[in-house]
Amino acid sequence: MKIKLWGVRGSIACPGKETVKFGGNTSCIELRFCDTNRLIIIDAGSGIRPLGHYLMENDLKKGDINTEIFITHTHWDHILGFPFFLPIYQKGTNLKIYGPVTYEEDSLEKIIGDQLSYRYFPVLHSELAANIQYFQLNETNLDLGDNIKLKTKYLNHTLLCLGYRFEYKGKVFCTCYDNEPFRNLFSETSGTSSEDSDIVKEGEIVAGEENEKISTFFSEADILIHDAQYTKDEYFDSKIGWGHSYFEGVIDKAAKANVKKLILFHHDPLRTDTELTLLEKKLCKNNKTNMAIIIAREGSSFKL
Repeated sequence: MKIKLWGVRGSIACPGKETVKFGGNTSCIELRFCDTNRLIIIDAGSGIRPLGHYLMENDLKKGDINTEIFITHTHWDHILGFPFFLPIYQKGTNLKIYGPVTYEEDSLEKIIGDQLSYRYFPVLHSELAANIQYFQLNETNLDLGDNIKLKTKYLNHTLLCLGYRFEYKGKVFCTCYDNEPFRNLFSETSGTSSEDSDIVKEGEIVAGEENEKISTFFSEADILIHDAQYTKDEYFDSKIGWGHSYFEGVIDKAAKANVKKLILFHHDPLRTDTELTLLEKKLCKNNKTNMAIIIAREGSSFKL
């Protein structure tokens, strides 16, 4: 497997002089299986635009573009690049799009396709030249063919969101974003009665169990890409409930789960290159775990 990061930001694309080093495009990951040259894309944030240009200049020379896109969830920063993904305008492109079932009535196809309506865009979804199919997912185990196994896991976000665990020839690549640690909500609103105390205890147990399920999901991963939008101070100061994790907590949980390489991802749009460089020095170069820790940079590649 070869992994390339085409977009590493969260919330909104933020190009500019202060984001050149780590990149300003939102979430998009290329997963290439070298033996079969099979291509899987994870998320269609603004990073999918340059990926699309690359595919048109390179893959198209070898034949029609056939790929799958796995959407973690349909928040804007994870799908907004789709209308600018050039292969969808190329006849012969075959595209399968997978994503989580939402609590809303709208289907995955409608949520993504509505971006391509005259209200927002000059081209209609029905006018695209590519052959596009949509598949809604829940927590499941799938055989994707070519010896690729996929496991999905619901994460803790403000919208139904899936983590993806790909297993191929004994190697594991896993994504866990957008995700916030589960917490005991009852402890914030409970009274002082014995009944309230029991509810608080039960809430603590349930939150712990759910966090453990996610740790089990990415345990023993060769590469884990995990949401780390905030620092610990930022999170506890004002970001609780926003649906994201903090650097220090992610590192601790990944190390306990025997992850081999952790890539910290989904950078806050206000996070400058200077700040990320300082965090890199603090968290990566002074790493005291047995795990490799990397702060995600747009354009970087990894091979398993």
